[in-house]
Amino acid sequence: MSRIAVFEGDDASPEVVRSAVQIVDKAGADIEWIHATADDPALMRDAIDNSDATLFGSASARSVPAIEYLRWGKKTYANVRPITTMPNAATPLADSSGIDFAIVRENLEDLYVGIEGSLADLSGAGLTDRIGRPIGDHGAGTFAVKLVTTSGIEQVARSAFELARTRAHQRGRTGRVTIGTKHNVLPVTDGHFREVALDVATEYPDVEVVSYLADDLARRLIISPRELDVVLLPNLYGDILSDEAAALVGGLGVAPSGCYGTDYAYFEASHGTAPDIAGKNIINPTAQILAAAMMLDYLGQDDPARRVRSAVHSVYAEGSCLTVDVGGHASTTDFTDAVVAAL
Repeated sequence: MSRIAVFEGDDASPEVVRSAVQIVDKAGADIEWIHATADDPALMRDAIDNSDATLFGSASARSVPAIEYLRWGKKTYANVRPITTMPNAATPLADSSGIDFAIVRENLEDLYVGIEGSLADLSGAGLTDRIGRPIGDHGAGTFAVKLVTTSGIEQVARSAFELARTRAHQRGRTGRVTIGTKHNVLPVTDGHFREVALDVATEYPDVEVVSYLADDLARRLIISPRELDVVLLPNLYGDILSDEAAALVGGLGVAPSGCYGTDYAYFEASHGTAPDIAGKNIINPTAQILAAAMMLDYLGQDDPARRVRSAVHSVYAEGSCLTVDVGGHASTTDFTDAVVAAL
């Protein structure tokens, strides 16, 4: 039996977490649920530390301490966001069939380390911009530090190449990793990310590797998404481009997410807390349910994971019980009941 910490999160996210828990139980998973909140930091950390993984709802200010501990405290450095066609889900594409790739986002570094301040704090540091102007000559303003380490890049790059190798085995084709950076504008930081990732690629001669500028990659996500397999991105670009990519297959309501470290992982929907629809029973639980299926994969509970995905896809394929965000009229409860029935 696997012990799973459950944080329902804030605003509308408890609705989707409860749906996911109900469906995982119905699928026959061997799970002991540990329900927790972020209200007491010591109890929150204890629940996480004494679990095999966490199923997390979306966080507003109240639940931020839990997500910070799950990410930086547990060092879950690789954020994997699958982008897969959902039948009958409304999208802006004339044809969204056959899209199947995954974004691997570095999850701990880049601008998300949160080192910010006033430009006045840097005035004596001897720093100059690209045309030689001292920081102090820019006037009043603020700065943020983009932190990129060799070890951080290596571990997330290996996660991306291992995932490409696994997907290649499952699909009977050659794996490919696409790297996206702005190394032309940021040769020291993004250039370092690209160079280290390409060095890691030499350890995986069976996996193809290509590199694009991040803005060009944003264009390719729209015009040629079926050419993508695994996309490796620094933290900020991964956050932005994964939301863009989700729109190709039905939006954030169908976009699951898993964050993996060396010995721990947590799973959540890619969307936020949705306070505008909290309590209205209309939020789409698909992303949270599919995140729970990723969790079952991680735990080695392959058959329940397969059953959950199959049930969700059958409800979409049938098409009569979809939520408003993907073009239907069903409530959260209606959709959940339909998946349970499919199980």
